[in-house]
Amino acid sequence: MTKEKVLAVVAFVAILFFCPGASSQAQESAMSFFITSVGLGKGGDLGGLEGADRHCQSLAEAGGAGSKTWHAYLSTQGTGGVNAKQRIGSGPWSNAKGLQIASNVADLHSDNNKIDKESALDEKGNTVKGRGDTPNQHDILTGTQQDGTAVAGSEDATCSNWTSSADGQGGAIVGHHDLIGNTNGPNFWNSSHKTPGCAQVNLQRVGGAGLFYCFAVNSTAAR
Repeated sequence: MTKEKVLAVVAFVAILFFCPGASSQAQESAMSFFITSVGLGKGGDLGGLEGADRHCQSLAEAGGAGSKTWHAYLSTQGTGGVNAKQRIGSGPWSNAKGLQIASNVADLHSDNNKIDKESALDEKGNTVKGRGDTPNQHDILTGTQQDGTAVAGSEDATCSNWTSSADGQGGAIVGHHDLIGNTNGPNFWNSSHKTPGCAQVNLQRVGGAGLFYCFAVNSTAAR
């Protein structure tokens, strides 16, 4: 081994020894909940649940939590419809900074959850723009009622089960991660109002960017 290589190895070992933070990057993140930092850019067309899950998994990997299995918090309607709350495991879930936002499914859908603008971070640990920010992006796609279940009936509340980007047609239920916005309506994290269509411009017009919640379904085992 040359002198230069020996010095390089010594320097690397010294960095690991004196700077624990350098080696911690290789450790699995404790994060088990986040809002996507970016959407897929196609409005309500997420490629179905499978496409949304892939997006969660990809962003989680970039955030150092890729060894967990990630699912999008989304419901679907009709025959074979799925409730969002049944897709996300049993908890507990923590954000990128280690704050527990809910201990289990019941806690998540109660007034005890800790989801708000300061805690509902993206996979990078950043806050997501809300009401009063430019642009407002507090509409989070869910297609879901406050109790975590799918919307009954034939009226589209999931942009054709997350496959449609039709301009001015259909729509999707969104929640407000910052818990504000509707002056005469609900401002729940998972259910606040419906979008006026499924195109990206339809989502943007009412304060959205096609973002959605991601949960680690095996968060307990991975802690």
